Amino acid sequence: MIVDKTGSIRYNRSMTDKAAQSPIEKLSRKYLWWRPVDGQPFSEERIIAQIMNLGTYDDILELEAALGRAHLVDIMLNAEPGWFSDRSWEFWRGRLSFATGALLPEKAPRRVFDGATL
Repeated sequence: MIVDKTGSIRYNRSMTDKAAQSPIEKLSRKYLWWRPVDGQPFSEERIIAQIMNLGTYDDILELEAALGRAHLVDIMLNAEPGWFSDRSWEFWRGRLSFATGALLPEKAPRRVFDGATL
């Protein structure tokens, strides 16, 4: 995905499945309304995680149909801190664990600060 000077989002050829391009592009505009802080485009994984985190039920059904549940499991296993709320993590953990048999961590990744007490 590339964000041009006008703020429009365009996808580059790095996305592997052309069929998935359209739903992800449409949904990314709905759920990633800000420009990236560092000026670099959002990663495909970040876009998908944002849709998973904030998406409506209809949008997540569309995402599942476009990408498949196994791909969504990979997104969760490689998620960075802050990508998922606790509520969304628990929803997807239950949904994908049941559907795929995947073992997903009980808690979403969280930031840890050096010297912080837990």
